[in-house]
Amino acid sequence: MPQENNARKGGISVETEHLFPIIKKWLYSEKEIFLRELVSNAVDAVTKLKRLSSLGEYDAPDGETYRIDVSFDKTAKTLSISDNGIGMTEDELDRYICRVALSGALEFAEKYEGKGDEGGNGIIGHFGLGFYSAFMVSDEVEVITRSYTGAPAARLVCSEDGEYTVCTDGIERGRGTTVVLHVNADGEEFLSEWKLREVLKKYCAFMPVEIYLTDEEKADEKKEGEEPKEQKPENDIHPLWQKSAADCTEEEYKEFYQKVFSDYREPLFHLHLNADYPLNFKGILFFPKLRENYENLEGKIKLYYNQVFVADNIKEVIPEYLLMLRGVLDCPELPLNVSRSYLQNSAYVSKVSTYIVKKVADKLNSIFKDEREKYEKLWDDLRTFVEYACISDPKFLERVRPSILLPLESGKKVTLSEYLDGAKEKNAGTIYYTTDPELQAQYIEMYRSRGIEIAVLSGPLDVRFAETLEQSAKDEEKIKFLRVDADLSALGGGEEEENEKLAAYFTEAAGDGLKLTVKCRRLGEEDAPAVLTVSEESRRMEDMMRMYMPDTPASPKEATLALNLASPLIGKLAGEGDEKRAKEIASYLLMLAILSNRKFTAEEMKRFQKDSVSLLNDLL
Repeated sequence: MPQENNARKGGISVETEHLFPIIKKWLYSEKEIFLRELVSNAVDAVTKLKRLSSLGEYDAPDGETYRIDVSFDKTAKTLSISDNGIGMTEDELDRYICRVALSGALEFAEKYEGKGDEGGNGIIGHFGLGFYSAFMVSDEVEVITRSYTGAPAARLVCSEDGEYTVCTDGIERGRGTTVVLHVNADGEEFLSEWKLREVLKKYCAFMPVEIYLTDEEKADEKKEGEEPKEQKPENDIHPLWQKSAADCTEEEYKEFYQKVFSDYREPLFHLHLNADYPLNFKGILFFPKLRENYENLEGKIKLYYNQVFVADNIKEVIPEYLLMLRGVLDCPELPLNVSRSYLQNSAYVSKVSTYIVKKVADKLNSIFKDEREKYEKLWDDLRTFVEYACISDPKFLERVRPSILLPLESGKKVTLSEYLDGAKEKNAGTIYYTTDPELQAQYIEMYRSRGIEIAVLSGPLDVRFAETLEQSAKDEEKIKFLRVDADLSALGGGEEEENEKLAAYFTEAAGDGLKLTVKCRRLGEEDAPAVLTVSEESRRMEDMMRMYMPDTPASPKEATLALNLASPLIGKLAGEGDEKRAKEIASYLLMLAILSNRKFTAEEMKRFQKDSVSLLNDLL
C-alpha cells in the first residue's frame, strides 16, 4: 500500500446522545430481554465471587448463601435487581458501567483463565452492553454497589441521554450490586408481578443463582406481628440437563418435560446429552406422543447459554427431519445474542447437529436391542418420525435400518431382515404390502391362504419410505415392495391360458378409458372370479403425478384382469350362448374387480348401480 502524504491516524468517536436512542430501540428485538440481561449480570457477579473463593482470593463466611432479588414498586415506578456478588469499587463502576461495550465479565474470564478449571466457566456476559438494555424501559437508572474488597460503596445515576454522576458519600449497603430502574411509560407493563414472573420463567427459569421476586408495596402492607411467608425462588438452579443421566429418575424426566413444555402427556422416551470437548454442550431431547398422524409435527427446542434462555424453535441446531423433537440444549460455545445467520454458517452448530442425529439413531437402536417389546409398542408413534428422517438423510437410514419395523396384517411387527428370512421360499426378496386392509381384503386373503405375510403401509409416508428402502439397499440386500394388487405371480396357478371370446367381453366392457389386458389362469379361490392388477411402477408413477397435479384422475389408464378358471362363474360365462347376457355379466364382474382394487369414480358408481338393477330385474 503506497504511503500517503500528510496521513494521520485517529479513532472513531461515538456521541452518546446519538448512541442511546439506538440502544433503546434496536439493542434487542424483544423489550422484555432487558430483564434477562440485568439478571444475567447479577448471576455473573455471584459467579465471579465464587470463583475468587475457590482460588483462595476471597474468604467466604461459613454458610454463605447467594441470591438475586427482583423487586418492584408500582407507585414509585421503580424496578430493582439486587445481588450479593462481587460488587464494584468506584473505579470499576466508572470503568465498566460508564464505558459502552467494555465487558468486566470478559476481562475477568481472561484474567483467571488457566487457573484451576477454565477461567470463564459459567460467565454469561461478554459484550459489555447488557446494562444499557435497562434504558429500553427506563429514563433513569441507578447503580448502588460495594466491592467484596471492602472499599467504600459507590452510587451511579445515569440518564437516558448518557449523562451520569458518581458519588461515594453516605452510601450504605452490603456487598453486591443493586440496579434501580426508574421505569418510563413504555415500560410500565413490567411493574406487574404477573408480567415479571412470566419473563423470569421464560428467560431465567434455570439460572444458577436463586432468584426471588417481591412486590415492595405488598411487603410493606404486612400486618404487624404477622410471620413473613417463606419465599420460594422463581428458578431451578440445578436443571436436569446439568446432572448425570445416572442420577436422574424416569419420574424426574417426566416432570421436567411436563413443566417445561406444558404437555400433560408423557413423552415416548428421552435422550440425555452430555458432549465433551470440542463440542461442549448438554441437553435433554424428548420424543413427544402425537394425538394423531396429522397433528402438527413441529416440536420445540429451547436453546440455553450457561442456563440462560436464548431462544426456542432453533431449527438450525436440529435437522429439519427431527424438528418434531422437544428439548433443551445448553451450548456455552454459542454467543448469548445468537443470530439466525450465525447459526446457519457455524461449523460448531453443524457438528452439534451431526452429533444429535447420531445419538438419536443410537437411542432407537438401543431400545430395539434391549427392550424389543417396549420398542414395538412405541413404533406406531415413532413410525412417522423415523420414516421422515430416513427419507431425508441416507446416513440416518443406514444407522437405524436394523431397527426399522414392518407392521404386518396379522398384527405382528418384524424387521426387514426377519420378513425377508421368512419369505425365502415363496417370495424371496419381495415384500408384499397393503395400503388399505379393508379395501384390499380379497387380495390379502389370497396371499394369506398361501402363507405369505402382508405388510401394512397405510401411513402418509409409508410408500415413499418403501421406495427409499428399495433404493438404499445394498446389492446383497436388494428388496422389492409390491402392493397386493400389483402382481399375482406368487399365487401360482399354473400356465396362463388364452380365451379370445372371454377377453373380448371384458375388453369391450372396459371401454376406451382403460387399456385392459385380459389373462386366464387358475387362482384357486372359487369366490374370486376376476382379479384386477395394476403394475407397481405404473401405480407409483400415477401417485407421483397426482402429488404434483392433484387434478389427475384417480383411476389408472392400464390394468391387467386375471380371469380365474377355477371359478365356476367364469366357466359358465365361457359357455354362455346369449352374447348379450354374457357381456352384461362380464361388465358386472369387471366392476366388482375394480371395486376390490380401488374406490369407484362417480361415473363408475352410476354404471355399477345400473348394472346391478339390470341383473336383478333379470332374476325376477
